[in-house]
Amino acid sequence: MEISSFQSYLLILFILLTIISIFVFRQFLRTRNEEISLVKYEQKGIESIETASELYEFGSIQIKKRLYSQATQTFLKAMKNSKDEPEEGKAIIENALGFTYAAQKEYKKAIKHYKSALLALPQYTVALNNLAAAYQSLLDNEQALLIYKKVLDIDPKNKTAIKKTNELNKRNKYEPFKEFNNRGF
Repeated sequence: MEISSFQSYLLILFILLTIISIFVFRQFLRTRNEEISLVKYEQKGIESIETASELYEFGSIQIKKRLYSQATQTFLKAMKNSKDEPEEGKAIIENALGFTYAAQKEYKKAIKHYKSALLALPQYTVALNNLAAAYQSLLDNEQALLIYKKVLDIDPKNKTAIKKTNELNKRNKYEPFKEFNNRGF
């Protein structure tokens, strides 16, 4: 059986559309599940949620929906209820709380929570990257560069730290053009 170019075009188009529709359907299901979870937690009410893990899950959904101020309140309550959580859990909640403050451009509060996360878990590269980004937002590029280098000491293949370190190194080496008399004419 010989396939004409038109038939091969249709076959390729059909396969491509099938693949795209699978990805769209998966994203639809993921979004729907997040929406259902968000509605479930909102119906429950933040006052009735007591465990730090449930509060963290609720706050994470709020972050995905860009409800940063509500997520901040959720994570603050999670921190109050995290007395029985392991240090790693507390560090994750502190990092998420720092992220919500950074998203609201409250970088000094974010730095405070990133540092708290690092006290609980010193090798936490996500919190280190977030801390460096907060310093960079405050235009403290030297401190940011030091932190990114610390991330690379812990994880030499960390893509964020590699990219930001290169970017900051280029920025530090930048010199404006000073030779006005040597125009080349």
